[in-house]
Amino acid sequence: MTSKVEHYDLRGLNCPLPVLKARKRLAAMPQGAQLWVETTDPLAVIDIPAFCQQEGHRLVETAPCEGGHRFLLERG
Repeated sequence: MTSKVEHYDLRGLNCPLPVLKARKRLAAMPQGAQLWVETTDPLAVIDIPAFCQQEGHRLVETAPCEGGHRFLLERG
């Protein structure tokens, strides 16, 4: 089963909003669904991986992007 990966633009938001909004968005998605999260919050490189570990989601990929970072999350 291949599904479209969703994108969530959280640029301009600061801690804790990127994690809170990613949590809400993932909760509405089926298990195994993937979500690209893009953020400019410098703390996201710490917060997003910690969030994934605590909530049982998988951090598939992380990459720098213009002004911040992108994270590919898979709902656990």
